[in-house]
Amino acid sequence: MLRITLRDGEKAILNGAVISAVGRTQLRVENTVSILRGREVMRPEEATTPARQLYFSCMLAYIDPDGREKHQEATLVALRDLLNPGAPDAVKQACVRFANEIARGEFYRALAPARDLIALETPAGSSETAAA
Repeated sequence: MLRITLRDGEKAILNGAVISAVGRTQLRVENTVSILRGREVMRPEEATTPARQLYFSCMLAYIDPDGREKHQEATLVALRDLLNPGAPDAVKQACVRFANEIARGEFYRALAPARDLIALETPAGSSETAAA
């Protein structure tokens, strides 16, 4: 069982459906679902770098289990772009963590190393976030 609290006006994606809280709302999910809180959701126009494209394709694969295969190519292209010969060790390590989670079918957990990759490519002092 998963218990999630949404603040007034906060949005989430639940099995592909966008839900919005009216007032403070508590949800109790009693079976397996794909759920993302609004702050974990990235819009297509924000997928502007290889790490962001990796996050975005993984996010889509997570919320759209029936369409995972169509997101696989975008994921592989982004991984290839990140794992160039001159990639720093921290990038390589995050890519390995990401790939391990994907190989286990843990798309939600793979979002964490994808966020790490975004942080690694975001210049210090930048106000960009991992997912808007």
